[in-house]
Amino acid sequence: MLARVWSASIVGIDAVKVGVEVDISGGLPGIVILGLPDAAIQEARERVKATLKNAGFAFPMRKIVINLTPADLRKEGPCFDLPISVGILAASEQVSAYLLGDYLFLGEVSLDGSLRPVAGVLPIAATAQKMGITGLVVPADNAQEAAVVEGLAVYGFKNLSDVTDFLNNPGRYKPVQLDDTPQKLHPTSMQIADLKDVKGQAHARRALEIAAAGGHNLIFVGPPGSGKTMLARRLPSILPALSFSEALEVTRIHSVAGLLKNRGSLVRDRPFRSPHHSASGPSLVGGGSFPRPGEISLSNKGILFLDELTEFKRDVLEFLRQPLEDGYVTISRTKQSVIFPAQFTLVASTNPCPCGYYGDTIQQCTCSPRQREQYWAKLSGPLMDRIDLQVAVNRLKPEEITQQPTGESSATVRERVQQARDYASGRFKNDQNLSCNAQMQSRHLQQWCKLDDSSRNLLEGAIRKLGLSARASDRILKVARTIADLAGDDALKAQHVAEAIQYRTIDRMQ
Repeated sequence: MLARVWSASIVGIDAVKVGVEVDISGGLPGIVILGLPDAAIQEARERVKATLKNAGFAFPMRKIVINLTPADLRKEGPCFDLPISVGILAASEQVSAYLLGDYLFLGEVSLDGSLRPVAGVLPIAATAQKMGITGLVVPADNAQEAAVVEGLAVYGFKNLSDVTDFLNNPGRYKPVQLDDTPQKLHPTSMQIADLKDVKGQAHARRALEIAAAGGHNLIFVGPPGSGKTMLARRLPSILPALSFSEALEVTRIHSVAGLLKNRGSLVRDRPFRSPHHSASGPSLVGGGSFPRPGEISLSNKGILFLDELTEFKRDVLEFLRQPLEDGYVTISRTKQSVIFPAQFTLVASTNPCPCGYYGDTIQQCTCSPRQREQYWAKLSGPLMDRIDLQVAVNRLKPEEITQQPTGESSATVRERVQQARDYASGRFKNDQNLSCNAQMQSRHLQQWCKLDDSSRNLLEGAIRKLGLSARASDRILKVARTIADLAGDDALKAQHVAEAIQYRTIDRMQ
């Protein structure tokens, strides 16, 4: 007898509907799985056989052919264990096949018949809802994650016996209910690192505020112990809360990567990823035989922090150039090409030279000009062009170290950041692709960043003196627009442009 069960496979952060066709016929007992399965699916032959026997079902001692459609799509992971088990039971007439065409099945099975959670359930649930699937049958630990998608009946079960009882008696069960999710999600750990703990560094604190308000990339340069990392780690505390749509997108990416800590709720905090400087290019941008999101995609809608930027390999840093400009990354392989979102804010820190004390007023630098030149050669001009705010951070004076912190708290700064973001949102109301000033293109700059004569002369002088590229000058205008938003000004003024220029003074520090 032939039975067909619907499941799904992850491609990028989206899902593709997969049919699991099971045919039981005469011949020598055995299981054959077709349709480009990976090793985990091939191992399901023995896993499912033991599971069905231990769960009290009769395993057909006949030839079983399992075909995964479409046949030209690579399938991977243990999520096909449950649909294969259900397909065998339906083909051997041990469960009713009445509901199989309306529901989508996902889950890994243990040898005792219990169901284990799998990764990528949220994007699969979203795809199922768009396709008009009636419901989703998943392990109980994945039920709340899938229930985030509205308009889809989700059923969560702890073992295979419950699934078969549901298929035979669907009226006994009700879909999983999810608590109403607010449109704005309040972060759970926003107060862990607060700006009020930072002593001094008024210039760097201002740069953090501008970066948060406009989504601008930022780099801190200074000697060891000046507080670069401390400042960078407090940027998430002043960022606006994730909207519901942003939280859903972030959660989908983390679901595919298998990084969801709380499967029953959306990700509430903006991501903050800090890879080690030994990271490879594919680990940053994503990759693999079956492409998976890298650090830049896991940082989507949040922060990618690269501590000790100059310790990263130059070729690895060059991988960031295209995502920083486009907001997404395309991973191409021989048989498939996937697109991962990568709208992140890059925050970096580095020493000014190999010894770390170039320009320091307390300790003398021991590096030669040649050593400093080679040190900064690790950062290419095109990469530095894409970093909007370049801030020199000096070590604190003795009297600043001993005094109590007197700066503003993150909550106070966050209110100003939110006001600036709201101000920009009103400007972007007719363009759904823009959410912050850093994402503006040339046509937007012509419309919203018009310069008067004094501002134009100021910018032209900076371009000549600093040797800035056209891209760098556009970045200055974006930063100036954010500074104007923080001040509540509609038009750009000379003081806004002047302050933005101050953040481009270490483009090629040597």
